[in-house]
Amino acid sequence: MVFVPWSQVSLWRCNGCGICCREFEVVLTFQEWLNITKKYGVGVTRAGLNKFYMGKKPDGSCVFLYMAPSGKWLCGLQRNKPLACKLWPFKILNKPKYGDPKKAAFEYYGHRFYVYVDSFCPGIYWGPPSAELIYKVIPEFIEIALGIRQEQIYSTMQMPSNIFILKTKRDYKLI
Repeated sequence: MVFVPWSQVSLWRCNGCGICCREFEVVLTFQEWLNITKKYGVGVTRAGLNKFYMGKKPDGSCVFLYMAPSGKWLCGLQRNKPLACKLWPFKILNKPKYGDPKKAAFEYYGHRFYVYVDSFCPGIYWGPPSAELIYKVIPEFIEIALGIRQEQIYSTMQMPSNIFILKTKRDYKLI
């Protein structure tokens, strides 16, 4: 992971490649773990030393990752994703952590945040920041990070309306 300041990014859009769901370990908060295991059973998570993680299929991908008829990879937890999943590839911080604080600073309603993007994500378009990134994408990520927004519009794959989201334990099956 190489994090770069948001100001080097023109735009970000999830392209449904599924790389984030195959390449990273997702640490769950206790409440996220509790919510997921209540709905889908304990078998979709795993415990580590003082941490809970999202479960993985034998191929290393997240147990909730599935391919939609469109050929895009989607999350079966779409509306109930863990915070780490909702925020990737962005890091929203109160203090600069990955360098270049001037380029990472983002003012939002009188508060300064330091916003970085994981350059590993193929949904990044490099260049001068677009109005969509500044006024829609980054504010949504900040609101999600602060817990004042749950619904994702710009910070996730835009799903066609005919995609079925798995909602209950009995609807869920490993793919």
